[in-house]
Amino acid sequence: MRYAYFPGCSLGSTGIEFGTSNKLVAQKLGLDLWEIPDWNCCGASAAHLTNHTLALALPARNLAIAEKEGLDIAVPCAACFARFKATAEAVKASEETKKKISSIIEMDYEAKGEVLSLLDVIGKKISVEKIKANVAKPLTGMKVVSYYGCLLVRPPKIAQSDDPENPMVMDDLMAAIGAEPVDWGYKTECCGASHVVTKPMVGKQMLRDILYNAQVNGAEAIATACPLCMLNLDMRQKQINAKWGTNFNIPIYYFTELMALSFGYSPKDVGVPRHFVPAEKLLQDVFSRTGARREGA
Repeated sequence: MRYAYFPGCSLGSTGIEFGTSNKLVAQKLGLDLWEIPDWNCCGASAAHLTNHTLALALPARNLAIAEKEGLDIAVPCAACFARFKATAEAVKASEETKKKISSIIEMDYEAKGEVLSLLDVIGKKISVEKIKANVAKPLTGMKVVSYYGCLLVRPPKIAQSDDPENPMVMDDLMAAIGAEPVDWGYKTECCGASHVVTKPMVGKQMLRDILYNAQVNGAEAIATACPLCMLNLDMRQKQINAKWGTNFNIPIYYFTELMALSFGYSPKDVGVPRHFVPAEKLLQDVFSRTGARREGA
């Protein structure tokens, strides 16, 4: 199974552990991720506010390279995925847009290939049986809430998620690796994105509410598929505790980190020591509980 792979900017900076764990999981599952050569930034959240045409042209160039290779595309970053999907749908909907964009990028782009988040590639294109067959160290009893955020599910007509209000693909993956998916009410709420910089109080309140809902529902950890969500939730807990007197200390993981750990890779291999909120102690406790159960079986 081969896909064109667009790593995006975050996976080389704040989301290094996402890129690392993606490759480890793909290798185990026999998923061939062909990194788009000479890829360029998708424009993320800024370009479409500045220039609508540029916001389509930036992703289109990467999409055209993948299309020339005859491959569907897997996009790990939620923001990149949203821009790629929006571009593909815009080109499909308008012959004029298609011609204009192709002229700008000096490449033909027909929007023939499928644009998928890496979450959907792993969760929907690979069987649960294959995932379970690769689990060497199940995360037995680890209570995890799956946090999808905005851009994997909205707008619904563009994202084409399984359910924009209650997606389950990440929850199902957590169950497949032995964790205990926890139901909660904030799985598709916004993390505040760049509000933590431009409107810090607004952004931190949004994060506080997400963390609180995870905590009161008994979650030991939060799994995500978005580098910006990961950064906000992982980096801001101390600031939120200082502001509101809360006691959040919830480890945040990329879903592929948890998958790679269950496949037998070490926390160091995966990149867990890079986290802001200490995330290794919980893993030690989980694997200790699993070992105790095996000994007593």
